[in-house]
Amino acid sequence: MSGEIQVFKPYSIEEGRFLVKLARKAVTEYLIHGKVIDPPSETPEKLLRDRYGVFTTIEVYLGPAHRELRGCIGFPQGYKNVATAVILSAIAAATEDPRFPPMTVDELSKVVFEVSILSPMELIKVEDPRDYLKHIKVGYHGLMIEKGFRSGLLLPQVPVEYGWDEETFLCETCIKAMLPPDAWLERDTRVYRFQAQIFMEVTPNGDVVERDLVEELRLKKQQNP
Repeated sequence: MSGEIQVFKPYSIEEGRFLVKLARKAVTEYLIHGKVIDPPSETPEKLLRDRYGVFTTIEVYLGPAHRELRGCIGFPQGYKNVATAVILSAIAAATEDPRFPPMTVDELSKVVFEVSILSPMELIKVEDPRDYLKHIKVGYHGLMIEKGFRSGLLLPQVPVEYGWDEETFLCETCIKAMLPPDAWLERDTRVYRFQAQIFMEVTPNGDVVERDLVEELRLKKQQNP
């Protein structure tokens, strides 16, 4: 991949903290009262104006370096506004992810929330599908693959957490789309890349930090040379 990657960072840590706390509040209110909240009055104006894609991930907290997925749902493209998208994606991640039963109130103290703000999707155009590998970089990019009526998306943190290289990342995104792993080599398959700014709770209802996937990848390679 040639040239320096322009990193997508639309929000400050304060705005990221607000969004993660909003995700937790939305799920709490929904589980306790069955209510879908509106963005609160103190919501920063830009979060009511911006229309980025949003995903909320909920994980069971098992220790500083050990978390297990509990739900993840979102909007690949912009929906209404970022604040509303966080509220709706958080509730959906808690109650509608088909891989898991709906969350209960008792679980709120055992999970951490993570909000990913997605850059606009960028269709990667190549003459030879093998050249996709030159346009994707683990630690920076997420992927979405479309073929016919099937599509699949994996966030940028996924290949970092699993230790995948770029080719494995492409194959796994195809599998997510319920396609053969090598479907990315077929000319009628569309491959999109995007970035994400990711904010997460360190502990359940604890401090919120911004993830640095490049640094996480560097440390992982250092630990597993």
